[in-house]
Amino acid sequence: MQPDFTIGIEEEYLLVDLDSYALAAAPDALMEACKNDLGDQVSPEFLQCQIEVGTKVCGSIAEARKDLSHLRRRIAHHSKAHNLAPIAAACHPFSDWKNQASTEKDRYSTLEDELAAVARRMLICGMHVHLGIEDKSQRIDLMPQLSYFLPHMLALSASSPFWQGDDTGLASYRISVFDNMPRTGLPPHFPSWEAYERTTGTLINAGIIENTSKIWWDLRPSDAFPTLETRICDVTPRLEHTLALAAINQALVRMLLRLKEGNLSWRSYDRFLIAENRWRAQRYGTEEGLIDFGRGKVVPFADLMEELITLLSEDAEALNNLTEICTVRDIVRSGTSAARQRTVYANAPEDPSQAVVKHLIEEYHADL
Repeated sequence: MQPDFTIGIEEEYLLVDLDSYALAAAPDALMEACKNDLGDQVSPEFLQCQIEVGTKVCGSIAEARKDLSHLRRRIAHHSKAHNLAPIAAACHPFSDWKNQASTEKDRYSTLEDELAAVARRMLICGMHVHLGIEDKSQRIDLMPQLSYFLPHMLALSASSPFWQGDDTGLASYRISVFDNMPRTGLPPHFPSWEAYERTTGTLINAGIIENTSKIWWDLRPSDAFPTLETRICDVTPRLEHTLALAAINQALVRMLLRLKEGNLSWRSYDRFLIAENRWRAQRYGTEEGLIDFGRGKVVPFADLMEELITLLSEDAEALNNLTEICTVRDIVRSGTSAARQRTVYANAPEDPSQAVVKHLIEEYHADL
């Protein structure tokens, strides 16, 4: 059964004070205004300085652009009324997680009770892409093949070089924080949907988790929707870069299913090897290249992206998202958000950390 390749995008934002540029908790009035305006498409996150949005089920990237642009604009509009602004960065450049309050919600209280300081340190924001795939067996079959490309998507999205005022040396420090959680990282390889249910069911039946929504792999079958959910990406400041990553996800799934129709598949590599590329993406973003396992050597990221564009061109044309996929050239040319933040920090005439936040506010609005 061929899916219709519907797509949904979730983004998490940080709220900053427009005077100090430090993180600020969302007032109840702000959340109420957002909920009245956007309904279930907006929700609080684990910390009060975070807010999450999610598009509707979209039939195309063009539809996703319209919806996500609207969500970003409305969140910014309501935030400004409280002297706040949203930024789409995976970590705040200088605010301390110890000074943030968690949202009063049963799910988050339970999470904090279970994970203690590991949960309280989760001052990070990601971007998730859902691809509609009704057939459960297809979702499981795609996971080890799609996992090969997860480091590529992490590298392109990297937006968290700073943590509590320090340059971490990493392009995505968010991944370092998130990996302290249990049940994270690259997904295991399951031979069937039944094997996936048996494995995850062990934790559910033991009372450790209530459902698979508390399994936070980089790629997972969604617990709530008939989708395959890519979770590895940092949230990205620029809307067009978010859409490029979503378009890559969509075209990759179509390409892999097209291969299957011809009795072919993308080679499944050991998680050990993919994890090495994941680390390279986490550390360097797009600057140092990834390992091409077929060639057995590190290949410059620009070359990998040209190969990826060629690989996906047929499917991108069919999905009408080739323009968005080609936006990865802009990311490679201008640098990831992490690289751009470092440039702003190095050239700031005054407080460099505040200058980075100002830059992130500007980039949030750039494509709206």
